[in-house]
Amino acid sequence: MLKPPKAKVPDLEDRQQLLNARRNTKMARSTHAYVRGNTIKFYDWLEQAEIRSLPHGPAIWICGDCHTGNLGPVADAKGRIEIQIRDLDQTVIGNPAHDLIRLGLSLATAARGSSLPGVTTINMIEALFAGYAEAFDKDRESDEPVRRPELVRVVMREAVRRSWKHLARERLDDIQPTIPFGNRFWPISKKERAEIEALFRNDAVARLATSLRGRANSGDVTVLDAAYWVKGCSSLGRLRYAVLLDVDGGVIEGDDLCLIDIKEGVKAAAPRYPDTSMPRDNAERVVEGARHLAPHLGERMRAASLQGRPVILRELLPQDLKLEIEQIGEEEAMEVARYLALVVGRAHARQMDKSTRRSWLAELRRSKTRSIDAPLWLWSSIVELVGSHETGYLEHCRRYALAAA
Repeated sequence: MLKPPKAKVPDLEDRQQLLNARRNTKMARSTHAYVRGNTIKFYDWLEQAEIRSLPHGPAIWICGDCHTGNLGPVADAKGRIEIQIRDLDQTVIGNPAHDLIRLGLSLATAARGSSLPGVTTINMIEALFAGYAEAFDKDRESDEPVRRPELVRVVMREAVRRSWKHLARERLDDIQPTIPFGNRFWPISKKERAEIEALFRNDAVARLATSLRGRANSGDVTVLDAAYWVKGCSSLGRLRYAVLLDVDGGVIEGDDLCLIDIKEGVKAAAPRYPDTSMPRDNAERVVEGARHLAPHLGERMRAASLQGRPVILRELLPQDLKLEIEQIGEEEAMEVARYLALVVGRAHARQMDKSTRRSWLAELRRSKTRSIDAPLWLWSSIVELVGSHETGYLEHCRRYALAAA
């Protein structure tokens, strides 16, 4: 029987060239995609924008990259599901207003991509502010249930019914205990494989898999397969691996398998408040921020070191999904904006005491005008940033077309 040829292991330079081309293609699809892939330019433009009296909120952990794709259903270690922030690479102790503006920009570009009229965008920003303020408007410590928009209810129903087989077919193309090489996964070198196997011989790292599966911490963990994970914009210039583990030696049923995402922790582009105490290690920073902003996700993450670089490990669960808002209807636009802002507001509010919540709410409500039921600083920043990103997007498309030619 002939053996299939071995897949070529791309070197670092080849990886970066391929990833760069993929990122440029992805970001050229729409202004909304361009916004999602441009965190650094967001803060550059925000700093340069002529926005007066941007409020300086309390020093709390913020997402730092709070666009719609970074929100969605997240399961905790016991399988309970909530809509939370699902990507904390940019998390810092900083100004909570930055999360609100970033989310508003993302929603505004989604509205433009859906050909919604400008009046709808105005209404979305008003709903965005109302939802965020609602999180601080009551003196309560616990989250209360809230009616979800239909778009959110659909993705929640899908998350609840998903099993390991759904995750395997979606991520791996198969339910067999291997990672298939191809468009999404690239082969790694023997040295990379050996370093990954050594990482999971560490008891603290191995417990990430055994504890989340409800098994004793003494359970065996074996690396079945590993690959470089191609994740578009987020993979560029950093370590990114998918690792398939056998938790107890069975490797027959899906419950015996565990898919781990290893991502390098890099310096955040989001500005941090000076004179605040944060972990210096970028992986530890991400894990700490996740514990404050997205408890379901934070308890499933660990910081470690691989190839001398900080990395974040988390088990991927079938229930973890992103909200895809490439197209949105006029009627549900305001509901989605209000709900997502409430989710972010609650992530911020749970880090504040009662007095701080009250003072931040008062600060949020200043500079409101008669023409729009949202603060002037919020409206002005989103409008100016939409224009900047539209210009940047068209320039990106021009460069992308020239490079392709």
